[in-house]
Amino acid sequence: MDIAKYLRDHGVAFERHAHRAAYTAQEVAAEEHVSGNIMAKAVLVRADDRYALCVLPASYKLDMAKVAQAVKARSVRLADEAEMAKLFPDVEVGAEPPFGSLYDLATLVDEHLAGQAEIVFQAGTHRDAIRMKYADYASLVQPTVADLAVRL
Repeated sequence: MDIAKYLRDHGVAFERHAHRAAYTAQEVAAEEHVSGNIMAKAVLVRADDRYALCVLPASYKLDMAKVAQAVKARSVRLADEAEMAKLFPDVEVGAEPPFGSLYDLATLVDEHLAGQAEIVFQAGTHRDAIRMKYADYASLVQPTVADLAVRL
């Protein structure tokens, strides 16, 4: 999925930036010269027998107990790279954009990220990032906002 094309097709304003290869959300934030509080990282989890995409600030980490509560699951674990490659075949593993809705996945956003005016996220590669208004993102994705994470 070409996220930039998707955003253009939906009339959403955004900025696309190319940067040196970065493999963690904190590295992307550094390359983009933005706070980890607005850098959205997408984390795929397996909750019981289904997958969900959790989106949180780079400066936070998922709290699996909170995720389990939010998705009403008995067990939650991080998905592995093979699962990510299967569910996101058109993007680089680890550079998944936070648009679970485009992949038929429930999308949950941590309340700390939902409170930001803008977000920055990887655009499907380790060298591209997109910056856009959080309100536009929420309008497109319709995520569930929940307390999912704790500060690093």
